[in-house]
Amino acid sequence: MVVAGARQVGKTTLLRHLYLPVADVVVFDPVVDVENARQDPDLFLSNHRTPLVLDEIQYAPELVASLKRRIDEDRSPGQYILSGSQQWSVLTSVADSLAGRAAFLDLEGFCLAEEVGSSASWLARWLDDPEFLTSPRHRLPAPRTLYEHLWRGGLPEATLLAQEVIPDFHAAYQRTYIERDIRLLADVSDWQLFGRFVRLCAALTAQEINRSQLGRGLGVTPQTAGRWLELLKAAYQWFEVPAFSGNAVKRVSGKSKGYLADTGLACHAQLLSSPAALGGHPQLGALFETAVAGEIRKHAGAMSMPPQMFHWRTNGGAEVDLLLERDGMFFPIELKATSAPSRRDTSGITAFRKTYPHLRIAHGLVIAPTEKVLQLSDQDWAIHWDLVG
Repeated sequence: MVVAGARQVGKTTLLRHLYLPVADVVVFDPVVDVENARQDPDLFLSNHRTPLVLDEIQYAPELVASLKRRIDEDRSPGQYILSGSQQWSVLTSVADSLAGRAAFLDLEGFCLAEEVGSSASWLARWLDDPEFLTSPRHRLPAPRTLYEHLWRGGLPEATLLAQEVIPDFHAAYQRTYIERDIRLLADVSDWQLFGRFVRLCAALTAQEINRSQLGRGLGVTPQTAGRWLELLKAAYQWFEVPAFSGNAVKRVSGKSKGYLADTGLACHAQLLSSPAALGGHPQLGALFETAVAGEIRKHAGAMSMPPQMFHWRTNGGAEVDLLLERDGMFFPIELKATSAPSRRDTSGITAFRKTYPHLRIAHGLVIAPTEKVLQLSDQDWAIHWDLVG
């Protein structure tokens, strides 16, 4: 098994919980050649019993070929468990070398269900039964208010720390983890400029990606802006949702939407000092969309057959924030940071239905900080943002 994800999402903690004291655990280092693993990988593996947990495998790429040979000789499951924090280079080579030999799991920050101790997934139930959410739902109380949830983000440690130290945690995370990982991934000489780039990405979260705009804002080329976005994706700090085109290619924007992976880091980058600072802030809607899109992405990632995620936007301005597709059925979702969603908030979903009358389209959802399930039209409903099961 290969477990990958951003720094501090709990990869090592999870593996230690699952496999200690049964398994050996070795954590590799970018500087020190732990147990001479890089110099002599076969001898290193021979001196460890299985199951063996190899943490931060990107720092010992020489092990991959040896692992492949051993797995080919003995296909017993559960012998080696690998983890890492970068999508590029080593993890890419691991995926190529161990294709058909390993299961791959991307670990995210906490979703709401995990924070309240639930294993239920409203998304999985809705995709299986589109009528599931059209009746009043029982919801477990969210552990904190919407503003605090957005401001803290979903990194496990950030959900547990006292509020007064959260800004320090996010500042240290950016300096210690994001910048360190980027240094290891590529040669970025101007770190002040790259820091401004991260802040600009936070300001543009939940918008269509325009690399030329990103470049102009910093005085760099669109190619450099695109390369830096790839670096953030490689460090699990950025994700993108492609545009849905259908058959009306000329009328639909082909630009992906981009999201900073954690709203806590986005709030820190925007210098929001407390949850109260979100009240009336111009970024509130984008941060809310980022949080819910990330929540849906986390639920989808836990499925054996996840839906495809798109967004939809026409040149005329009609749009649907998220569009899920599974088994030929389309599930439109609008994300609105209002406690009183109305029929007007379903206009994008209505436009999508009119544009593609031949598609199978389920009931539309407007996810908002509303207090109860509301029917907004014959086919569209509003549900709570903090529904967990």
